Amino acid sequence: MEAERSQLSQIDPRRARFPCCIVWTPIPFITWLVPFIGHIGICREDGVILDFAGPNFVSVDNFAFGAVARYIQVNGDERYKLLGTQVEATWDDALKKGVQEFQNRSYNLFTCNCHSFVANNLNRLFYSGHDKWNVVSLAAVMFLRGRWVSTASVVKTFAPFAVMLTVGALLGGMTFLVGLLAFAAAMTGWFLVGTYCIKSLIEL
Repeated sequence: MEAERSQLSQIDPRRARFPCCIVWTPIPFITWLVPFIGHIGICREDGVILDFAGPNFVSVDNFAFGAVARYIQVNGDERYKLLGTQVEATWDDALKKGVQEFQNRSYNLFTCNCHSFVANNLNRLFYSGHDKWNVVSLAAVMFLRGRWVSTASVVKTFAPFAVMLTVGALLGGMTFLVGLLAFAAAMTGWFLVGTYCIKSLIEL
């Protein structure tokens, strides 16, 4: 039984199957300007992606904004160890509770978004041995530890940013670069303040 539990199905990007993974994809326009900001979801044991995609709506097996570009997979031993102290019997049972909760949540890019949904589930799963996950720590872990699905995924993420940066610098010069930096700082600052200073601002 323990050996069975340690085994996960194989990741299959062509079928969009990422068992017990956190998955990420770029968002058009936003990621083109700030490449570390994107859309995130969490996957069931069979690899089906769940993501908070709109008001009172958790999408199942239809990842918003396209194919997965990066992912982090939880190994089998860890996922069952983490669930050992929880009421839920399986990884999927825990995710089911998260889905039910967010099906009654309003979506807001700045206060209750896809990162809120995934962080909520990771806290319920006691992932990495704690329940202190938030939108900032989740984004940081994905940026630092996320594995690329393919070289094409890297190009898909950074090529538009490089084009925007080049064209913007040529046409707008320093004004564009300062504006871009200000936009990135404002987005980052909002989530830092909402997570660590005004803790009721961003929902989990």
